[in-house]
Amino acid sequence: MRTFATALLALAGTLPIHAQEPVDTALARRFADLALDCVHREYPNKVQHVLQGDDDVAPPRELTPAFFGCYDWHSAVHGHWLLARLLRTAQVGATDDWPARARTALDRSLTDEHIAAEVRYLEGEGRASWERPYGLAWLLQLGAELHGWDDTDARRWARALEPLEDAVAARMASWLPKLSHPNRTGEHSQTAFALGMCLDWARDRGRDEFLELCRERARTFHLADRGWPLAFEPSGQDFLSPGLATADLMRRVLPPAEFSAWLGRALPDLPLDGEPSFLPVAVVTDKADGKLAHLDGLNLSRAWMLEGIVAGLPDGDPRRRALSSCAERHRRAGLAAVTGEHYEGGHWLGSFAVYLVTRRGLTTN
Repeated sequence: MRTFATALLALAGTLPIHAQEPVDTALARRFADLALDCVHREYPNKVQHVLQGDDDVAPPRELTPAFFGCYDWHSAVHGHWLLARLLRTAQVGATDDWPARARTALDRSLTDEHIAAEVRYLEGEGRASWERPYGLAWLLQLGAELHGWDDTDARRWARALEPLEDAVAARMASWLPKLSHPNRTGEHSQTAFALGMCLDWARDRGRDEFLELCRERARTFHLADRGWPLAFEPSGQDFLSPGLATADLMRRVLPPAEFSAWLGRALPDLPLDGEPSFLPVAVVTDKADGKLAHLDGLNLSRAWMLEGIVAGLPDGDPRRRALSSCAERHRRAGLAAVTGEHYEGGHWLGSFAVYLVTRRGLTTN
């Protein structure tokens, strides 16, 4: 069995960019425990809830009974995704109990009754923009994970989740054609990251019409991009890079040669060497501050976005080595920060770590 340190080195960039091996037992245990600690922890809770009257006042477990933990709805969704992803991909030690606990947690949440209540909530008055697009994109990722998993429990959970999955896809399909401009932020409203996730879901689920919509929106929003100033990133509360997320989206819709040319126009500051001065690793000055702690997530998401960009470039592209080196620095810093010491980061950073180490954005289910 490999040591924990060896596992981190393997996951920190020495594997081929498309390689996917089972997550080491120590990492799996560490990340699973973070999700299991919060998927059914109701408080503290930040409810994004529009009240139409007194009857709408209720605790989170009644408003959204499947996804009420982890401080907010979207974190609860990707906490469940984390558990499903690890159950599919991770190595399990002989004495590990987290897989049984993870199945129990998923079984508790993903019932027909709970999902029906989630659909009613999503479609309630005044909620057209609720959790859009970030939380909705993560819900689709959960659906793709369950549907792509050859497992008896997963098939049951996938069937239960499907009405919400369909409602979310319909919500996104209605909204995207109306969106006149992309949201180039570093937080939840960013469209590039969400579009990439939606595109992956549509591909994995065989939803060709929605897939074509995502591709068309990506091209319409970003094909003419020029001169994005990476030097202006990050803002102090970012957990996503606007520039890198856009490139990670466009490598999904452009062939390598065309993507290489687009990248030169859209992000002309990308280096041809691996100097650390390019995109320095972000530093969190107070990990107990939920907004400042976003920067730990930025290091993780930068790592997987840089890996995605490298994967989309032709083999001989001179930027590949520098971008891979930058991804490695960010991966090491990001994984080291996923400790659970503070709930402000512990309730969500594990999902970003699992997305990175399982190379979800580079794989087909």
